[in-house]
Formats: sequence, structure tokens, C-alpha cells
Amino acid sequence: MNFIFISPNFPYTYWNFCDRLHRNGVNVLGIGDEPYEQLDPRLKKSLTEYYKVATLEDYNQVFRATAFFSYKYGKIDWIESMNEYWLQQDARLRTDFNVTTGVQNGQIDFIKEKSLMKVVYNLAGIPTARQHKVTTLEEGRRFVSEVGYPVIVKPDIGVGANNTWKLKNDSELVEFYHNREMGVHSEPYVMEQFIEGNIVSYDAILDSNCDPLFESSTKWPPSIVDIVVEDKNLAYYVLPDVPEPLRVLGRRTVKAFGVRNRFVHLEFFRLARPCPGVGNYGDYAALEVNMRPAGGYTPDMMNFAHATDVYQIWADMVTTNKRILQPHGTDGFCVYAGRKDGHPYVHTHEEIMAKYGSCMKMQEEMPELNWPQMGRFMYTVRLESQEQTDEFIRFVQDERTSR
Repeated sequence: MNFIFISPNFPYTYWNFCDRLHRNGVNVLGIGDEPYEQLDPRLKKSLTEYYKVATLEDYNQVFRATAFFSYKYGKIDWIESMNEYWLQQDARLRTDFNVTTGVQNGQIDFIKEKSLMKVVYNLAGIPTARQHKVTTLEEGRRFVSEVGYPVIVKPDIGVGANNTWKLKNDSELVEFYHNREMGVHSEPYVMEQFIEGNIVSYDAILDSNCDPLFESSTKWPPSIVDIVVEDKNLAYYVLPDVPEPLRVLGRRTVKAFGVRNRFVHLEFFRLARPCPGVGNYGDYAALEVNMRPAGGYTPDMMNFAHATDVYQIWADMVTTNKRILQPHGTDGFCVYAGRKDGHPYVHTHEEIMAKYGSCMKMQEEMPELNWPQMGRFMYTVRLESQEQTDEFIRFVQDERTSR
């Protein structure tokens, strides 16, 4: 089997995907823009060959690299990056090289454009916030008159919370449209009804029939935007099990989108209060689909929470379309808590390690690029209960009242 992995070095933990494919006897062919000498030694060991391009942004360069591998190794069976940013390019390459094990060029819009995601949600009867494609100020005001403030505006095609805004009143609405007229936020945008609640994800590895081989759920903060803008601390955690109503909606969603042979990350709101036309307190409502693993260290956190190896489960899906690896322990909570510079934390690093060192799974300084969202220093532990989880987050992130 010939598997082309686009940008196998980023995020750097993705060497695990290549390693498990290599263990399963796959020719792993990497295409990236980082010099081979700078690749992680574990990644180098997993790759049959690596083709460096000057930039992955140039489709012609990536096309030529793929053509070279096709000429040298024969038919390409898979093309994948596992990265939100390259999903459209992945689909184009699959279509051009007749690789049928993933999303094709004609299907990609429904999993990249938030406006088209809503079409699928609505056709499948999956609760979701009302949405409006941003056009004129008058149309925006008409939408707000129906759903009320605040509203969320975000790019129709975007990654994470980049360029996402919460508009709380008419003056902020006017300012947003004025900025668009001046060339800021000029790309296609959507405006959505604001839903008050926590974000929870349905994460799954799916076989060729859209059936889950692995399922997990993570509880996220209500807004990454607020964490960045208001300089708050990030904490999130993988749950021991998937709540049954979320499991039902998650499975219905992947069937509606026809998702197969993928590691997916689907985001839902769990309503903190009733929302007209969406649901009641505690109900789940779809936010968006992401046809790639959850970001950061979340796949590793799934491993710790569920005593498994999601990288191996995924690789076995690729090579056998089955789940072979079974859990080798009990399920628990895996918790991430970050700390930022300039905050007067109550407890020192030494105190955290003294109390939680025995259950600490990961502890390190994050890359500077991630400090605004993730914090500069991260602590990740495996715990057995919700009470222990809440106490750990408080202990790591509690601050003195004066700043």
C-alpha cells in the first residue's frame, strides 16, 4: 500500500500516524516544506521516502511530488494530511490521481464551508443555530431582529476561531460592516445566532461504511475567542465516555455527511439555557464538522483517557478497515490546564508537581505561537472523577484577586 502523507511534520505529534502506518507495512511517502535534516528522527524512521517542496501553498509543486511518487512506487492508495488547512488540496490531489479512499474535489465544499454545513444539518434534522450569509448591513440588521444580540460572525471557510467576532450591539454591527467596506474581513462571512453553552466534541475514527471504530468526547471552553481577547486560562478535558444523546447525534451527523475512512472532530453546543428553535437546557446542537483529528495534544489525551492508541486504531482502519487494538485499561478523565505569563497564580510549579506528579502525563512549555490560546505552560493529568478534574483545574489556575 502506498500512502502519501502531506506535511507529516506538522503538528509534530503526527509522526505517530506515520509510525503506525509503517508498522503495518505501508509505504509512507511524505511531502513537506521542511528540510529532511530537520525532521524528527522518529518521523524519518517511519518514512519510505520524503519529497521536499519549496512551499505546500503551490499546488503545482505538490502535484509534481505526487506524480513522482506515483511513477516510482505505482498506484497511490491514500493521500492525506490530517490537517484542516490542506483539506481542499488533499481532495484535489485525490481527484487528479484517482485516489478513492477520501473526499473528492466535488465533495469538499460541504465539509469546508460553514454555510453548506448548515444545509446538511437541516436536511438531516440535526439541531443547529440559525445562520445568515453576510451581505449588507440592512440584511444583517434584519437577521439580528429575528435572533437578537449577541451574534457571532466568522469566515465561511476558516480554521479554529481565527477572525471570529461576537457582536453585542448595533454599534459593533455597524463597525463590522464598515471594516468590510474598508477591505477588512472582506472574505465571505456568515453570521450566526449566539448559543449559550459549553462546546463538546464527538470524536471518532470511521470505517469505509461511516461506522465508528472508536468514539470519544471532549469538553471544551465556551469560547476560545474570549480566552485570547480577555487573556483567560484554557482548560479542557476528555471524558471517560460519550454521553448517549451526543453519540446518537454524532453518528447521525457522519452519516448525513457521508464521512468514511477518517478521523473526525465534530463540535456541538450543550445548551446552558433554552434557545428558541434550537433546543432546551442540556440539549445538544451542532456547531461545525472538522474532518480531521482534534487539535493540539487531544489525540494523546484520548489515549490516556481510554487506555488505548488512537494512532494505531486509525492505521488499522487504513490497512484492514477494522478495529484490532482493544483498550488495555479503564476509562477516565484526561485534563489539560494551561498557565499564561503575567498571571498571579496561587500555586507554584513545584506545588503542582508535588501534588499531581504521580498522575502527570505531559508537562512542558508550549511553542510561542500557541501561548495566546493554550498558555505558555501546560499540565496534563489522568484522573478518575469529575470532582478530581474540577479540583485539578482550580489548583493549577487559581489566581490571587489582584493583578
